[in-house]
Amino acid sequence: MHTLTMKKRVLYITITLLVLAAMPAMSQNVKFDIYFDSLGIDTKEMRIGEQVKLTYELSVDSGHNVQIPSIGKGAAGGIEVLDSALSKSTTVDGRRIYKGEYVVTAFNEAPFVIAPIVARVDSDVYYTNTAHLIVNSVPIDTVNLKNIKGYRPVWDVSLTWNEYRDTVYLSFLIVLLLALLVWIVIRYINNKPIIRIVKIKPLKPSHFTALQKMDEIKNDAVLHNEENVKEYYTRLTDTLREYMCNRYKFNATDMTTPEIISNLLEFNDKEAIKELREILEVADLVKFAKLQPAINENDRNMLNAIEFVNATKDVEEENRKPVEHTEVNERSLNQKRLLIAAIFAVLCALIALTWLLITDLGHMLN
Repeated sequence: MHTLTMKKRVLYITITLLVLAAMPAMSQNVKFDIYFDSLGIDTKEMRIGEQVKLTYELSVDSGHNVQIPSIGKGAAGGIEVLDSALSKSTTVDGRRIYKGEYVVTAFNEAPFVIAPIVARVDSDVYYTNTAHLIVNSVPIDTVNLKNIKGYRPVWDVSLTWNEYRDTVYLSFLIVLLLALLVWIVIRYINNKPIIRIVKIKPLKPSHFTALQKMDEIKNDAVLHNEENVKEYYTRLTDTLREYMCNRYKFNATDMTTPEIISNLLEFNDKEAIKELREILEVADLVKFAKLQPAINENDRNMLNAIEFVNATKDVEEENRKPVEHTEVNERSLNQKRLLIAAIFAVLCALIALTWLLITDLGHMLN
């Protein structure tokens, strides 16, 4: 009876300790697993040198402080860690889920036991389950060893047209652009601006033109007929008015006879003006009063007009020399500007295409 009582006490204490030990886990409700491929797979077979992904997952209620030490790259116990991803956490239905991944490999044929991963939640320590990695060797056909052939040299694989077509096109285009650049530079050097000296002849002296027209009137037999006397005096006075416009720089063509005489008083002697007045007054009578002067009077008025021009002509105007004027052909200057712009454009294109060609050749060689 006493022995039974002692057994009950021991059983009670054991259960109590187990409950107390499980209380942190129950209060925190922590799940910590390690697996291959998907949850629940803790055993994986692989060949030597292959790589497998090992994932751990910790689930805990939100609000707890979780620490999961990371495993760096390196080999331990025959298993080599090639890569590791830091733990990432998400929240699902009020629970915080921490997940991390490791890429591992092995080069020895053997079964390996992957030790549990340690995590700390608040002040408590948790461990994952253990994982098993079975590494198998590559099967070798030992029966048909005679079929194993010796070393063969590497074949020289020739490039196809599609592989080096762009390089050929680029090279051809660069050669064309170089030829174009040389041609443009030669044109630029030879395209000197056309500079010429132009001699501008002075206009014929006004008295020379007037005397020439009067000579034409005098020699025109038609104008000496009585029915053409009005045309005769019209052409004579128009010639005199045009001469005075060019000689004295006032608009004699639109002035009346008194206005012309008034302007001439500032330049000429009164005797010449008197003769001019008689010519203009007779012309006005012929044109407006249908006067028919005698033939000898027409000749006398012509002589008076010639004497007036000779008496008032500008000697300096008669002795003027041609003026030299330098002209630069604007077309040649515009061509030079266009050639400079063309040289710049071709150079930019050459630089870009050369860079593309070098890049393309680098890819082919690699």
